[in-house]
Amino acid sequence: MSETWLILGIGGLVSGLLAGLLGIGGGTLLVPILISLNYTPVQAVATSSLAIVITSLSGSVQNFRMGYLKFKPVFYLAIPSLITAQIGVYFANKVADYILLFSFSILLIFNIFLTNFKQKLSEKEDNQLKFDPFFSRLLTGGTAGFLAGFFGVGGGVIMVPLQMLLLGQKIKVAIQTSLGVIVITSISATIGHYYSANVLFFEGIILGIGGLIGAQISTRFLPKLPEETVSLAFKTLLICLAIYFFLQGVLQLISK
Repeated sequence: MSETWLILGIGGLVSGLLAGLLGIGGGTLLVPILISLNYTPVQAVATSSLAIVITSLSGSVQNFRMGYLKFKPVFYLAIPSLITAQIGVYFANKVADYILLFSFSILLIFNIFLTNFKQKLSEKEDNQLKFDPFFSRLLTGGTAGFLAGFFGVGGGVIMVPLQMLLLGQKIKVAIQTSLGVIVITSISATIGHYYSANVLFFEGIILGIGGLIGAQISTRFLPKLPEETVSLAFKTLLICLAIYFFLQGVLQLISK
């Protein structure tokens, strides 16, 4: 049992480091850790959401203190996410485990293409796509909320590239805004999962405390890192996790 708590503590710390550096909430790491400890996928999703509340709040408070968090863009993205997070929770309770895992793998690969597409557009200013700001915020926040409820990831894995693509944000600004929105999406998702009796509170708090410490460290380093370094780290993480979730989905399907 003590080994399990140690794994959870270290996993939370690493997820917090990733949350502050990449604006992803840390759930992309927490969910596979919990699944590897033999919790069900829906328990992993729900417990990850609780941990992300603590982690993202820690990182966002630090970003605010350093003057990097703007409330207005966070507010615009958070409003639609409150509703769609509950829709995500509903579907997470309905679908088979292997479908949940395969879907997450596909999502992560899709994000890599989104980020690459944005970078190619940035190289040719004459070909920049123009999107309606209201629609862009609605789509970005709404999608992030659904993913927070469905996958327990906070929504940053899609919110960062969508902000870059639809709202023209630089990756560092997108990450800092994403982390602020994740505070709200993860609270909404946790409440929904709580009423479905999916949340493991003790495990979630241990993960969250580790994440709190990690986020405090990484948010201090983000402003000092080159854009290229942050972008490469973001894509590398997505590729590794996509492979992991695909293999987990295959194992779940075989065990049926």
